[in-house]
Amino acid sequence: MNLHEYQGKEILASFGVRIQRGIVAHNAKEAVEAAKQLTAETGTGWHVIKAQVHAGGRGKGGGVKLAKNLKEVEEIANQIIGMNLITPQTSAEGKKVHQVLVAEDVYYPGESETSEFYMSVVLNRATGKNMIMYSTEGGMDIEEVAESTPHLIFTEEIDPATGLLGFQARKIAFNLGLSGTAFKEMTKFVASLYKAYVESDSNMFEINPVLKTSDDLIMAVDAKVSIDDNALYRRKKYADMRDLREENAIEVEAREVGLNYVDLDGNVGCMVNGAGLAMATMDLIKMAGGEPANFLDVGGTADAKRVEEAFRIILKDPNVKAILINIFGGIVRCDRVAQGVVDAYKNMGDAMKVPIIVRLQGTNAELAKEIIDNSGLAVESAVQFQEAADKVKAVLA
Repeated sequence: MNLHEYQGKEILASFGVRIQRGIVAHNAKEAVEAAKQLTAETGTGWHVIKAQVHAGGRGKGGGVKLAKNLKEVEEIANQIIGMNLITPQTSAEGKKVHQVLVAEDVYYPGESETSEFYMSVVLNRATGKNMIMYSTEGGMDIEEVAESTPHLIFTEEIDPATGLLGFQARKIAFNLGLSGTAFKEMTKFVASLYKAYVESDSNMFEINPVLKTSDDLIMAVDAKVSIDDNALYRRKKYADMRDLREENAIEVEAREVGLNYVDLDGNVGCMVNGAGLAMATMDLIKMAGGEPANFLDVGGTADAKRVEEAFRIILKDPNVKAILINIFGGIVRCDRVAQGVVDAYKNMGDAMKVPIIVRLQGTNAELAKEIIDNSGLAVESAVQFQEAADKVKAVLA
């Protein structure tokens, strides 16, 4: 589950990480009031107006701007709120901005210069350890840094049995070229950041940039956070942060009816039970010359109601030209699934406008094939994987 910047910063602050302070605003009037409040609390006269969408590269699309007075705060908020923000990480249509974060200006003058760093905490699946990735080249696309100057990317792996050790935090601060107060501040920042990552059950914390201010404070100026969906049952306060407006509408609807669905860009809808079989079915479609339009795992209860819900979800995608149902009847009986397919097809009537291929294997598979073949509906049955692939290929031709 992805979070907005302001939500990620709230989590960071709760674990003692210093953040660039800000207030969320949903219209220009609220933005002005937020700026006034920040000025009273921090003394800042300039403010950064940031679009709150689940996408990086907001500045490149005009979603992050500096306001030097209250009039500019109002003008910029009016420009950003309601716009379709297009960034390198959005679709061509972009994402509609519903709110902005009015943040304090932290690039204030001082005796020393400011510095920007990159830092993220992720799981290294190859080693089974959490990893802190960091660089002196903050504020830039880390992908470009990794490609052009890989020697400027550092990593520190953390043994889950011991957690982050003091020498590792100090090593990170040293590699970033810090000393004195900034060195001590960075070691505290790293320790608090890692604690926030672990104790919030996150998949990722990315801070770009981490700022060393002119008075040697270390703070998070941005925050890109993703919480593990599987942990939300024990993190209700984070689950309540979910912004469904930022998510794929079809995936949201599927989740509400208990279906595991991921929207893809292909032309063949998939209805499968079991994640492993679903992946194999997607490979099957590719081999047949098609492209999977979705990943959909209906689970072990593929009855008429569940099959009908799955049909309706799949058919919301206008690119779907055919549907392949591939069910293994281990616990569930194939004949019940077949009857569910027939009943769902009849219930949907004219909505069923694409060819359907059904492959059922396992308990009562032969009976299931008879039910499909004798239904009188435009549904084709298959027994073998290759047979199903051939039928998919034929309907796409």
